[in-house]
Amino acid sequence: MKKTIFIIALILVTVGLIYNYYPEPKLPANANVDLLVVKKSKHQLLAYSNGKLLKSYKVSFGDAPIGHKEFEGDEKTPEGIYTINAKNDKSGYHKNLGISYPNLADIAHAKAIGKPAGGDVKIHALKNGLGAINKFQRLINWTNGCIALTNSEVDELYASVKIGTKIEIKP
Repeated sequence: MKKTIFIIALILVTVGLIYNYYPEPKLPANANVDLLVVKKSKHQLLAYSNGKLLKSYKVSFGDAPIGHKEFEGDEKTPEGIYTINAKNDKSGYHKNLGISYPNLADIAHAKAIGKPAGGDVKIHALKNGLGAINKFQRLINWTNGCIALTNSEVDELYASVKIGTKIEIKP
């Protein structure tokens, strides 16, 4: 019985390591991503150039991913059309791309319900020092409302996305 449990555990660990570290296709060299589309229900971030899909990424969101972000601390990722408004290579989460949330409608809605709109919504990687988690981060929603990728995936987007790029976040 102990031998069977050991073999099963060994197989599971091996499969997990293969999943976590098996290389995935990269963005084409010198890609110019001009549109990002996020499909929250499918946990996807799609990178486009001139209408052509270049790559699909598997992403994680906040602890409460369903619905549009209404106020600071609700753990939701906003929905709507925004832009990439910042790039930070000194982030506490490897690197990040800033999303222009909140817009005027977001601010007005939060004010109407008596809450702050919040901000600092990012496309980011793993917390510094935790890069070995790699693709396992995809298994749960763990951010405070941001869109999370692996470190290498954020590196790709960081190099290929310019400030001002449109991002459309769909339910």
